[in-house]
Amino acid sequence: MIDTAAGEARELLRELPALLEQEPRAQPRAAGLRLLEAAHDSGLRMNARLRDFEVKDLLSLTQFFGFHTETFSLAVNFLDRFLSKMKVQPKHLGCVGLSCFYLAVKASEEERNVPLATDLIRISQYRFTVSDMMRMEKIILEKLCWKVKAITAFQFLQLYHSFIHENLSCERRKYLNFDRLETQLKACHCRLMFSKAKPSVLALSIMALEIEEQKLLELMEALEFLQLHSKISNRELTFWKELVLKCLMEYSSSKCSKPNVQKLKWIVSGRTARQLKHSYYRIAHLPTIPETIS
Repeated sequence: MIDTAAGEARELLRELPALLEQEPRAQPRAAGLRLLEAAHDSGLRMNARLRDFEVKDLLSLTQFFGFHTETFSLAVNFLDRFLSKMKVQPKHLGCVGLSCFYLAVKASEEERNVPLATDLIRISQYRFTVSDMMRMEKIILEKLCWKVKAITAFQFLQLYHSFIHENLSCERRKYLNFDRLETQLKACHCRLMFSKAKPSVLALSIMALEIEEQKLLELMEALEFLQLHSKISNRELTFWKELVLKCLMEYSSSKCSKPNVQKLKWIVSGRTARQLKHSYYRIAHLPTIPETIS
């Protein structure tokens, strides 16, 4: 059985009820997400495909600047909450997406790492102005009721991973790689359907697939323990696990268009490069999810 007497593990369990209580308060409206999914792909109105393309661009920006996964998760949360409440024309989506991203950066990253709005717009190759983005930020904040401290799936993924590590022997910890779990979460964020899942459920579904693949009794017991304390039913977990597995298999295929930073690398040259801070060059390639999921 899982030994929760260890100090750090006990502290992690104390955090869980508060996170579970807060997560419904900052979730996108389910009805609004369904409208996006049902919208025809005519290019004249917002739909799931356009949303997914925008999120991939935000992921490229996250990688380009070396921002944390939490920043990306928060930006996606802001974007989906806004799109689930407001009718956004496709031509305005770039401004909405970049504004959500900038709000997330300012909420999550250290102040010294926050780029200037002018640089962010230039690197993103958009044509709107800083004033346009500032106005959009205000609109977004008003529609989100100024709730910029949303609980994200990344926070649950961190907590679940930390708890399991505290309950594993040192030689067993290598079986649960957090970088791989992060990459899988990013892939899921690029699909609108996963914004309908509660953050805790999405995080545990990703964790469950990884654990079930390892077939280690210690890991399975820890998973069951977390599922019980997260109040997630077997039916709910199974439903989302199947969708996550399908997503990751498609992501691993050569036919899937993955976010990349080539466009961003190209634009940072000459005059632009000389005007940017040195810290902006922390370009990292998107990691590939190892194809071990069958």
